[in-house]
Amino acid sequence: MLNQILRRKALPSVDDKSVAGGLLRNLSLFQLTLMGVGSTLGTGIFFALAETVPIAGPAVVLSFVLAAVTAALTALCYAEVSSSLPVSGSSYTFTYMTLGEGAAMLVAACLLLEWGIAGAAVAVGWSSYLNDLITIVSGQQIPMAIRTAPFVDGEEGWVLSGQSYVNLPAVVLVWMCTILLLRGSRESAIVNAILTLSKLGVLALFVLMALLVFQQENFVPFMPFGIEGVGAAAAIVFFSFIGLDAVVNASEEAINPQRNIPLAIIAALIVVTAVYVLVAVSSLGVQPAGDFAGHQGSLTMILQRATDAPWLAGILAAGAVMSIFSVTLVCLYGQSRIFFAMARDKIIPEALGKINPHSRSPSTGILVSAIIVTPLAAVVPSHMLWSMVSLGTLVTFIAVAIALIVLRSYFKRQPPGYRTPFYPLVPVLSIASCLYLLFNLSATVYQLFAIWLCVTVMFYFLYSRRRARPQ
Repeated sequence: MLNQILRRKALPSVDDKSVAGGLLRNLSLFQLTLMGVGSTLGTGIFFALAETVPIAGPAVVLSFVLAAVTAALTALCYAEVSSSLPVSGSSYTFTYMTLGEGAAMLVAACLLLEWGIAGAAVAVGWSSYLNDLITIVSGQQIPMAIRTAPFVDGEEGWVLSGQSYVNLPAVVLVWMCTILLLRGSRESAIVNAILTLSKLGVLALFVLMALLVFQQENFVPFMPFGIEGVGAAAAIVFFSFIGLDAVVNASEEAINPQRNIPLAIIAALIVVTAVYVLVAVSSLGVQPAGDFAGHQGSLTMILQRATDAPWLAGILAAGAVMSIFSVTLVCLYGQSRIFFAMARDKIIPEALGKINPHSRSPSTGILVSAIIVTPLAAVVPSHMLWSMVSLGTLVTFIAVAIALIVLRSYFKRQPPGYRTPFYPLVPVLSIASCLYLLFNLSATVYQLFAIWLCVTVMFYFLYSRRRARPQ
């Protein structure tokens, strides 16, 4: 049993350019970069301020920087590992090849948390911005009964609000993205590129308008909740950097992955970090930290306060509606590619890795991803989900840093392209910074995570261990 838990997949040849499993290499460097930017900018910047400014105050700017530094350290590790192992499955496959089957199964559980919960949480947030847009344009609102989650987080745990039955717009978004993904990765990448460029333009408009009414006194006191508040907020906003994993998930569909995957990871990280800091600073310049709780922390409300021009807020709401679509799209894409890699190894049923001969995409895996995400998007409020996304992301980032150390020290692997600078300092710092952010998550998050891991371990021993055939 122990031998099987520690069993590794064979490393691919360094110069192997074949397409395993039938996926088509058709994603360029530009499309890969925008995939990373698109999946990142639509999460943290549209939702995180309302969640984190009340925790950290104006020092939330430092929280974004701290999370970005942690992501940057991991990005350098990701770049080399993905260059050395240009295969589908991201951290799951990297771990399978370096640490063995048991560790890979745990990382897969974290990845499914990361992508599935993120997709649901983003879809929930989309409903709010869609309602803002409809209100600004028509003066009407989507009925409360069908646009918010029926469950709320009360003092005694989850309770029914009594005012809502289902978040219908979130469900509709999930299935619109599913239909697009079923058409193929190339079509999905083109749509994502268009939406991401539109998003960057809308956010640039927001920053410009906000800076015109900037008030420096809103930054005093700068750190009202101390360094603890900065760390707690950084742990939450770390979910904003799941876009790095989205790029790596496309390794088997990328043109020249040894070159383009590392470049896309680093380029995406630079772009999103700059945008995060600019939007956070300009938002705090518009209104004091005490006004960010709840819906007042949305970018639409901040811009309306800054300009007193509903039509500008309408443009931002429209941009948010379009850009959040691209995030949900990439989340479902990422989860389906994890399913594809696991099914190819027979860790889960092989049907989830079946390639549609027309679209050359794993159609069954896409549909199952949508089926899993739909109930979460329909009934669970987003603030209950973000911390779980951060935990899953941090654990997978730690696994990537360890995979790099194993590749260098045990396998003596020398990638043909990018190499992480200042090795082994960078992977060690990456692990340490991820652990620091993990320690800032709440006990409730760890309790839920422990339950999920127990389910994963049971599935592994009852199903996967006897059927797994790594390829």
